[in-house]
This record gives sequence, C-alpha cells and structure tokens, in this order.
Amino acid sequence: MNGKAYLLLADGLLVEGRAIGKRGTSGGEICFNTGMTGYQEIYTDPSYHGQIIVNTTAHIGNYGTVEGENESSSTHIQGIVINEFSDDFSRKTAKHSLQEYLEKNNVVGIADVDTRKLVRHIRSKGAMNAIISSELSPEQLQQELAKVPSMDGLELSSVVSTNQPYFVGEPNASIKIAALDVGIKKNIHFNLAERGCYIQVFPAKTSYQQMAAWNPDGYFISNGPGDPSVMDYAVKTVKEILNADKPIFGICLGHQLLALAAGLSTFKMHHGHRGLNHPVKNLVSGLGEMTSQNHGFAVKNEGLDQHPEIEVTHIHLNDGTIMGIRLKNKKAFSVQYHPEASPGPHDSRYLFDQFLSMIR
Repeated sequence: MNGKAYLLLADGLLVEGRAIGKRGTSGGEICFNTGMTGYQEIYTDPSYHGQIIVNTTAHIGNYGTVEGENESSSTHIQGIVINEFSDDFSRKTAKHSLQEYLEKNNVVGIADVDTRKLVRHIRSKGAMNAIISSELSPEQLQQELAKVPSMDGLELSSVVSTNQPYFVGEPNASIKIAALDVGIKKNIHFNLAERGCYIQVFPAKTSYQQMAAWNPDGYFISNGPGDPSVMDYAVKTVKEILNADKPIFGICLGHQLLALAAGLSTFKMHHGHRGLNHPVKNLVSGLGEMTSQNHGFAVKNEGLDQHPEIEVTHIHLNDGTIMGIRLKNKKAFSVQYHPEASPGPHDSRYLFDQFLSMIR
C-alpha cells in the first residue's frame, strides 16, 4: 500500500511516517504554515519554491482539489508533512483527491506525523534544511540531505518567473500596470484586473527601460521566493522606478526589494511567518488587520533613523517586525503580507484601492 517514509532534519531529528504523494526523495528548507484552509493555494504559491511545508492543521486533503484554486501553473513546494491525510473528499466541486494531485505534480510527502511536536521543534531550533524519502533508508538520507542548498543567499525568483511577458485584463482598461514577476500569484492578477487595470507581467530580470517602453501608469513588484539581499538586478530596477518618480506598490518580496532600494537591509528570520491569522497594526489608521503571511526574510529596523523619508506604516503585533513602509518623497509603498490572500482573510484588500488612488 502506501509504505513507510522518513523525514530527516538537518539537526539530526528523524521522523518515521506513512508515504503519501509521489514515491521518491526530496529536500528543502522545512517550515510550517498555520492556515486551517487553503492547502492547494500554499502548494502552488511560487514563494514556497524550495521548501518543505508542515501543515499544522490536523486534517489535510478532506476537501480535495479544484483547478481554479491554483495560484500558479504548477506546484512549487519540495514536499509536505501532514498529521492525518485524507484520500477521501466531500466537496462536490472537487474533481480529484489530494493524493491524485500530489502524484500528478510529483510532490513527495509524509503523513501520520505528530506535527504539533514537529512545529514546536522548528519554533525552538529555527528553520533548517530537511529531506523526505519513501525510497531511501535512514542511513542513506544524511548523505542526500548534505546536497540540499541553504535558503540563506539563494536566488530563486528568476527560476520561478515567467520566461516571456504576458497580459492580464481588458486591453481597453483605464489603467496600465507593469508587474515585475519575481514569483507572482494569480490572485494578484485578479485583484488588479477587477479594479479596471490592464496588466503586463514581465520576467524577473526585465529592466526598467523595457517596462517603461510600454508606458504604464504604475509599477507592481510581486511576492516571490529566496533571499532578497542577493537580488541586485531587481533592486536596481526598483531604484530606477523610484528615480523616475513613478507609482510603485510591492507585496512580500516586493516589499523587501523596495526597502533595499530605499537603503534599508533585510535579514533571515528564525522560523518566519506563514499562516492566515497574523495580526498586523496599520500605524496610519490605527486599525488592526488579520493577514495572510508567507516569508522567511524581513526588513531590519536598524538604519531607519538614517532614512527619515521612510515611514513604517504597518507592524506585526506578535513580534514588532516591519510589515509595511511608504516613502514620503515618492509615490511608493509596500507591505510584507498578502492582501490578495485566497481563501482569505480579506482585511487588507484596501491596499489595491490605495495603489490605484495614488496612480489617479
């Protein structure tokens, strides 16, 4: 039947469970997501490229999969770790089980794992590399794990980005947006298009001059995977957009790239923020927002006093990390979290309206 699978962490922790998904071996940085729904959206989010996901929700697979809920054209995760995996599903609109979905997309997984215990371990020890296998012995895993690259210093956006520019929305829309794809999600397309935008999505290494030739009204910098500090090509592009004084909005990795372009620095977090229930305070309005987050890097507070033109607009209420900035002398702002989040929460959708108001 399913057979055994093993999970080995870089600190030596070995976990035995049941093999799910594709039979094979796969390694990456292990992290956890606390969202109670939206597993398909997680697995297809390009920001998770190169990572093994621990779903903290006990039951995964019970509502099947639906093609329209993919956030990109393929899965991006390196593997999944689950407590109770369901081959059966009850949602009438679902056409396939999660097992069929994982097999089709070549995702290796392990189930029947005490994920609460594992998450406590990661919270204590921090994010680290790990490997899942349903074909190798525990003794063989250590050698394979040593081959997995560290996420620190890893550039992945050019790997997941589109190879060719493409268009989204109605060509006769009143506003044109140039989107730099460093790992963009489909729901970002939807949120801009439904607000009357015509979007041209450009590959990660597109220059400002190439995007500017289309004469867009504003620029969007997307979410994406990897370490922002090694993305000199994208930081250069964002700097040039700022120098041209064009409206710019960044999400997640786009937020980090805007911060780097403005003179701040980023750092790798101990274990990151990933889930649908992260509390954020908007320092401008004074209001709180429940947000969806997925990031292992963040913007440093150090250096803010040297840049009075940068205003922190949002903070994380759990740890005080920077969740949003704006440039007082430019038409530019960004947030670390995901206002386009699907299935939710939707507290932060106003940021897309704020972007269009800035353009108008």
